Amino acid sequence: MVPSPRVPPPGQSVLAAPRDGRVTRPISAGWCRGLAGRRRPAGPMWGALRAGGALRAAASHPMAVSRPTAARGSAATAGIIVIGDEILKGQTQDTNSFFMCRRLRALGVRVARISVVPDEVDAIAGEVATFAARFTYVLTSGGIGPTHDDVTFEAVARAFGERVTPHPELVALVHKFFGKTDAQCPEMKLARVPESSHLNYGTDGRTGGTFKYPLVSVRNVYIFPGIPALMERALDGLTHLFRCEQTRFHTRTIYVAADEILITPMLDQADATFQGRVSLGSYPDWANNYYRVKLTLDSESEQDLEEAYHFLIEKLPPGVVVPLVTDCVSPAAAEVYGLAESGSALGQKVAAALRTIEEALDRYSLAQLCVGFNGGKDCTALLHLVHAAVERRCPVRQEKLQVLYIRIMSPFPEMEQFIQATVQRYKIKLCTVEGSIQEALVHLKEQQPQLEAVLMGTRRTDPYSRTLMPMCMTDPDWPPYMRVNPLLDWTYRDVWEFLRKLFVPYCVLYDKGYTSLGSMANTLKNPALCYTDARGRESYRPAYELENEEDERTSRQ
Repeated sequence: MVPSPRVPPPGQSVLAAPRDGRVTRPISAGWCRGLAGRRRPAGPMWGALRAGGALRAAASHPMAVSRPTAARGSAATAGIIVIGDEILKGQTQDTNSFFMCRRLRALGVRVARISVVPDEVDAIAGEVATFAARFTYVLTSGGIGPTHDDVTFEAVARAFGERVTPHPELVALVHKFFGKTDAQCPEMKLARVPESSHLNYGTDGRTGGTFKYPLVSVRNVYIFPGIPALMERALDGLTHLFRCEQTRFHTRTIYVAADEILITPMLDQADATFQGRVSLGSYPDWANNYYRVKLTLDSESEQDLEEAYHFLIEKLPPGVVVPLVTDCVSPAAAEVYGLAESGSALGQKVAAALRTIEEALDRYSLAQLCVGFNGGKDCTALLHLVHAAVERRCPVRQEKLQVLYIRIMSPFPEMEQFIQATVQRYKIKLCTVEGSIQEALVHLKEQQPQLEAVLMGTRRTDPYSRTLMPMCMTDPDWPPYMRVNPLLDWTYRDVWEFLRKLFVPYCVLYDKGYTSLGSMANTLKNPALCYTDARGRESYRPAYELENEEDERTSRQ
C-alpha cells in the first residue's frame, strides 16, 4: 500500500521532513544551465561538482493548491511538464520525459501525464497549477537560466500566487561561482525563485559525496534543468524524494508472429477479464523479421500479472508466440557449429560451407579477405557463417572482418539501412564501391591491393553459376581474385531455414513480398506471394513462404 502523500501544515514546506527521514544533500551546480537542449556559457558555477555542503533550510508558505493524495493501495502519480519553444518547433528532441518515466516507474511512481508547453509564463503557470492539484508529484524540465526566455521560476510562482524573490543561499552561490553581487546582473536571475521554494540537495551516486547546487521545488513541484545530462544527474541524486517502497510494478512481454487484427478477439477477452488489475498493451512492429506484435502486461500485483500472462498464452493461436532474440551475433560461433554438428540435412550444408570458409582462412589472412555483401538474403547467411568461423578461430583479435558492398544505381532505401545496421551489428569494416561487378573489382584492386580473395554468396541456381567450384579464380579478363563460394549447393529454402532458425536479421523487404532484390528500377514484389486478405485487400506473404523455388527471380526485370 502506498502511504498518502503528506500535506504540510501552514508555514511548513512539504519537503521539510523527507519521507524516508534522510537528510537531503547538495546536487550539481551544473544543472542550472537548464532549459531543454539550450546551451549556456561555461563558467565556474556550471561545472561545480565538488563534494561538500549540508542541508540548507528554506522559507516556506502555505500551499496555494491542495496536494492530491494517492488512493489506498494505488501507486503515487506524477505529471511531467516539458518546457521549451524549441521542443514544440521540432528544433530539439525531448529525451527528458522518457528518462523521467523510466526512473519514476522504477521508483514505484506511475507517470499519468506528459505535457509540452512553450516558454510563456501563463501557459506554464496554468499547467503547473493543474498538474499540482491532480498528481502526487510534478516534474518540470527546462526554462532555468539567465536569459529572457528562462521563465519557469516566475511561472511556478504565479501558479501558487507567489512572487519570485532572491533566495539568500542561491545569491551566495551566484556570488561564489560568478563573483557577481549586482542584483540586476543576468546571473542573479538564477537566485530569484518562488517565495516558498525549498532547496533539495542530492547525493552523487558515484562518489557518495554531495553536490554543490540544489534543485528547487515548490510544494509538490520539482523544477529540473532541461539539459539531459544535468537533468538525469539531478534526478538520480534525488531518488529518495520519490521512491515508494510499497509499490512495485511488474511487467511481462509476449512477442507474437501474427498480425494484430488476428489476435484482437483474444486481446479483448484478456482485457475484459483482467480490467483494473492488469494493463494490456499491443504494439505492432513492421520492421522486425520475427514478430509482428509486442504485447506488454503491467500490474502492481505479481499474481494478477502471472494469471493474465498464462491466460493469454493459452488463448493465442498455437505457434504464434515467439522468443525475442536481440543478439544473434555473440553466440554465432556456438550456434552455427552446433547446427553443423547436428547431423540434420541443413546441418550438413552448414558443415560443408564452414569447411570451405575454413580453407579460405587457412590460405589467406583477414587482411587478404573480404566478404561480398549487398544486403541480400544469400550474402546475409554467408556473413553470419564467416563471422562464426572467424570468431571460433580468432575470438580475440584487433583486425575487423572486411566487407565489400558494390553499390548499384537506385538501391532500395531499406536495403541501404539494413547494410548500415549490419555493419554495426557485426562490427565489420565496410568498403563501398560503385559500378558493375567487374568495374568494382578493378577499383577495389587499386584501393586495396592486398586483397586476394572474395567470399561470395553465390548459389548454383544463380545466373552463370552452375559450373562454379567452391574456390575458383576470376576469369582471365577480370582482376585476379580467388572467388570463394561456400553456398554453391544451398537451395533457396536452405538459406531461409538457416536465417530463421538462428534468428538472423535480414532486410525487411523480404517480409513485404520481395524474393530477389536488385535495384528499385528492376525489382518488383513476387506475384507468387500475392493474396487477398480477410478485408479484401491485396497483400503479400513473406519471402520464406514461397512454395516453388523456381519462382524466386520471376519478379526481377
